[in-house]
Amino acid sequence: MKEIKTVNDFNFENQTALIRVDFNVPINEYYEIIDDTRIQYSIPTIQKIISEKGKIVLISHFGRPKGISSKTYSLKFLTHYLYKKLKINVFFHENCIGETVVKKVNELKNGEILLLENLRFYKEEEREDKNFAYELSKLGDIYVNDAFGVAHRFHTSITILPKFFGKKKCIGLLMKKEIQLLGQFSYGKGKRPITALLGGAKISSKIEVIENLIDFADYILIGGGMSYPFIKMKGGMIGNSMIEKDQIIEKTLKKIFFNKKMNIIHLPKDVIIADSFKNEANTKISPIHSIPNGWMGLDIGPFSIKKFCKIIEKSKTILWNGPVGVFEFSNFSLGTRLIAKSIANTTEKGAFSLVGGGDSIAALKMEKYDKKISYLSTGGGAMLASLKKNKIKILPGINAIK
Repeated sequence: MKEIKTVNDFNFENQTALIRVDFNVPINEYYEIIDDTRIQYSIPTIQKIISEKGKIVLISHFGRPKGISSKTYSLKFLTHYLYKKLKINVFFHENCIGETVVKKVNELKNGEILLLENLRFYKEEEREDKNFAYELSKLGDIYVNDAFGVAHRFHTSITILPKFFGKKKCIGLLMKKEIQLLGQFSYGKGKRPITALLGGAKISSKIEVIENLIDFADYILIGGGMSYPFIKMKGGMIGNSMIEKDQIIEKTLKKIFFNKKMNIIHLPKDVIIADSFKNEANTKISPIHSIPNGWMGLDIGPFSIKKFCKIIEKSKTILWNGPVGVFEFSNFSLGTRLIAKSIANTTEKGAFSLVGGGDSIAALKMEKYDKKISYLSTGGGAMLASLKKNKIKILPGINAIK
């Protein structure tokens, strides 16, 4: 952190801050925000600059418009929301670059905010385009990256744009907190016992994370679709359970199996199996290593829930990313909901908990436990990338600020 400047290292009076935020928030059909965590966590950075009589230009992506402008992915709906949060008028411009945008920026007064249109309306954003970065660089005096959710992306506004600001670039308070807290896990600095719970459908994005965590965690709990490659490698029968087939995954799994600390990895013993992938499917409880053909595991079973919760309850530091079942199906959500409850209760008793990933946070909010967690990470993908071996130092968005 010493080699990375933050907004606290600058005085923004009479300066225009070009802030890359991550306002890619989930919304409903009425454009009402379902989860505003990412915006809420960026507010302190914005308030710091405004309090110093600085000017702000906000740039963000929203959804995946693939370089095509559309009302569906416009950021304009956020101006009213930001006004309510900041009690400051937030201006909007329907472009990100061009003479009219530069004119609008130059007209800003101290303490005013301008939100620009979706960066991904420009194909150049996802191509590390120097010309696009140069045009964006005209819009600010100091570059601020407060978008941890995309810090792992090689996108123009993340990796190329900062190069045009020399030493006048920094990270925001959201990014600073994410880096500090994830650093605790990356280097095993948390209070022990340290427990990491990893779930979700795919193991490919988390296999390197397991390699890193096994060096310092006390317990690694693995659920969801991630568990089946382990069971299959141990010679178990997994029926029709979903599994990723990849030679690199298999090679890394073998490496983990021969690790002396393999005993800290805990897999489910039993699972709720179904005869089809739907909420109304026929179900029964089965040992995870002997799932019949035609059946698939869609949630962890009662014995595994009890075992996982028991480990969580004696932990002092907890990291969670990914559900342990297909929790969007109510009949297969019990495991994930009880895990969420256990982490929330353990946190209330003094443990530190860090939860990342859209599904995990959605599960917490569904059960109204989100306020009981120590910190909700704003970036699932960036969180996982930072937890791979030695990656916290070289996330593209962090490296670009050094």
